[in-house]
Amino acid sequence: MSVPLYQAKAELFRTLGHPVRIRVLELLQDGPKPVRDLLAAIDVEASNLSQQLAVLRRAGMVTSYRDGPLVMYALSTPDVADLLAAGRRILGAVLTDRDALLDELRASGTDR
Repeated sequence: MSVPLYQAKAELFRTLGHPVRIRVLELLQDGPKPVRDLLAAIDVEASNLSQQLAVLRRAGMVTSYRDGPLVMYALSTPDVADLLAAGRRILGAVLTDRDALLDELRASGTDR
């Protein structure tokens, strides 16, 4: 039995629900990176990074391959970078709306 599309989308967004995973995806936007570079850029234990990379791999958001002695990670598709960019735009709009509402509340001086 196939999974409904909305459920598959929910799983995708759950995969994005961890700060280390988001940071890994951000770092990989510039191109493939070895695990050691990811570890140097993210303040986590190696075992934690390995676990988060495995989640991203299982979700199909990253791919891994060997380059000599190095294990390299890359975004599986440029669409992942597009998704992160959309998230930044949405977050910017949400925060802007909140700031505007806060400014309006401060300016009115009274509750309505």
